[in-house]
Amino acid sequence: MARRSLWRVTLFDFDYTLADSSAGAVDCMRYALAELGLPDVDPAACARTMGLSLPATLVALAGEEQAHLAPEFTRLFMQRADIVMVPRTVVFVDAPPTLAALGQMGYRRAIVSTKYRFRIEEVLARDGLADLVEAIVGGEDVAAHKPAPDALYVALERLGARADEALYVGDSLVDAQAAQAAGVAFVAVTSGHTPAEAFGPYGPLAVLGGVGELLAWLGDGAA
Repeated sequence: MARRSLWRVTLFDFDYTLADSSAGAVDCMRYALAELGLPDVDPAACARTMGLSLPATLVALAGEEQAHLAPEFTRLFMQRADIVMVPRTVVFVDAPPTLAALGQMGYRRAIVSTKYRFRIEEVLARDGLADLVEAIVGGEDVAAHKPAPDALYVALERLGARADEALYVGDSLVDAQAAQAAGVAFVAVTSGHTPAEAFGPYGPLAVLGGVGELLAWLGDGAA
């Protein structure tokens, strides 16, 4: 039995799974830190926080003692993001054909991200890719962000699917944790900053180099 017969829904994280918006996100983080009078952080360290909520990002970059500044950090991040985020986001070259092929195979497709939905919508519209997914659940759509399962639950509800009918593809441990909490099968990709071995405790069905390897994995072999 081919793996593709096991699920009818494919859910995807956005940053480092379908696209790279790290240049814009790092710019926004460093801008917000500077405006708050906090120490600058190495760009690579900033990039490793992607996938976290903005309050969690602040804590990761500046320490728990700065957590009270989260509302202002978020405001400043968003202020800068309105200028730089969409122009500096690049969709991975293998993402559009993968999403298109999944649709042709009968999969329902959605994006589940801590990134704001309207920014993802702007990127997809810019590149003429809006028709490749049926739903987008972003940071403004849930109160509890990943690793909480809430965003995955919303996506499943919008697609009229059960957890056992869905596969979630993501690049970070918060993606793995959210999938585990939601009871959704998980496939990891190493196109972000998380090494393959780090996913082990969360029992991914596979660890792939990138989203472009998903079709071959779905179509080959037995479950």
